[in-house]
Amino acid sequence: MKIGIKNLTFEEIFFACQNNEKIEVSNSILKKLQKKRENIEVLIKKGNVMYGINTGFGALKNQNVNPQDLAILQENLIVSHSVGVGNPIPENIVKAIMILMVNSLSKGFSGVRPVVVKTLVSMIEKDIIPVVPEKGSVGSSGDLAPSAHIVLVLIGKGEAFYLGKKISGKEALEKAKIKPVKLEAKEGLALINNTSTMTSFAISALFLAQTVKNIADIAAALSAEALRATTKAFDKRIHNLKSHVGQIKVASNMQELLKGSTMIDKNRIQDQYSIRCVPQVHGAISDAIEYVKNIVNTEINSVTDNPLIFASGKVTEVISGGNFHGEPVAIAMDFLRLAVCEYANISDRRIASLLDPNHNFGLPAFLAKNPGLNSGMMILQYSTAALVSENKILAHPASVDSIPTSANIEDHVSMGTIAARKTLEVLENVTNVLAIEILVACQAIDFRLKNYKLGKKTAKIYTKIRKNVPFFEKDREYMPYVSKIVKMITAGDLNLK
Repeated sequence: MKIGIKNLTFEEIFFACQNNEKIEVSNSILKKLQKKRENIEVLIKKGNVMYGINTGFGALKNQNVNPQDLAILQENLIVSHSVGVGNPIPENIVKAIMILMVNSLSKGFSGVRPVVVKTLVSMIEKDIIPVVPEKGSVGSSGDLAPSAHIVLVLIGKGEAFYLGKKISGKEALEKAKIKPVKLEAKEGLALINNTSTMTSFAISALFLAQTVKNIADIAAALSAEALRATTKAFDKRIHNLKSHVGQIKVASNMQELLKGSTMIDKNRIQDQYSIRCVPQVHGAISDAIEYVKNIVNTEINSVTDNPLIFASGKVTEVISGGNFHGEPVAIAMDFLRLAVCEYANISDRRIASLLDPNHNFGLPAFLAKNPGLNSGMMILQYSTAALVSENKILAHPASVDSIPTSANIEDHVSMGTIAARKTLEVLENVTNVLAIEILVACQAIDFRLKNYKLGKKTAKIYTKIRKNVPFFEKDREYMPYVSKIVKMITAGDLNLK
């Protein structure tokens, strides 16, 4: 992946982390960074007072720092801000954080030396992954604590994962033959004043949301066949009258998925909402995902530092602002999390219908071949009910909360990192619910296959599932098979070409 050539997308960063792609920063960008650095050093020598460069931070902004102490100021910033708590952030997400830091710094408005960017790139290339606790960021001014834990390793402190082991940051750099960076004026602040952690979680959440979006329609189509539903509600004439883009696309997709199916009951007047309103519900979620894609891709390619360095001719200005504030990501993640909860909500209702002999049109209770002796899939719906309920709790927006920090100077914060972490957790729950729906729907379909046939596309999905998950003649441990379907979903094995 080449940094600075063009805007990056969330998919590119996700795959770069998954595939350990090489990260490159061109010599022209490094020369630009060097020039901007020289501009800053001129201002420092002139004695200009500049926030975070030769002053304290936050509420200590009016405390001037002696020129000989500027390097100590930056190291003190990093060690004092490394106060995250909780489990380590997954390694692929930490790697994405580092890529985002490189991308932002490479735009040349932060004033860091080229060696800072080159060392970060070397850490990524050598697979040195700092140990970063998942909690402790309020999402403004930037993801301070998690970023500081990354910078600890950059300067030869902290802890890192290297070759599968957790060791000291100093030892990791030594083993990889990377020289630790001795921070100079502005550099510590530039490295932690960012939205990279929340945006990295957002990248993983958005990628999973896209995956789930494709699977949700497939799960609904399989359930529609198992319940012998009608396709009348997917008629394009209905949806053209409401004209939401997502709704129209989902209705068309449902028609396509069910084409050729004889399980569909053409004489049915109408179905329950969880079938009939799939285009309206899934379509609205799809539209939400498209909105969030734009926000996340914009944030990926933004400069989120403070202060920022602007040079025009012989004039260099250091201007303080608030690009570190994570409100765009916070709101987008709260929106996405709220939206994708509905995939699980409506899926759980279809599962309940498949298992209920009063609503499943002739199928045995809980899809057990011998109900009574066997409980069948009764308790799978308990699991989905629990996941759906948990999602409702997690759906509470993080962005509406703000606790002032730094003696009330930083008096409004985004909580964007909390929003993004919760969104990824909800999506993992949603994935499990949809996996359970697919397992249950395929069990139900097997009771009908003697007399009917599946649509051409749903038949392909059914065949893929049956290569990994059997028809259950009697009670079994179901969860290993749910896990298999989850893996198929996340690996893209159920995508239709």
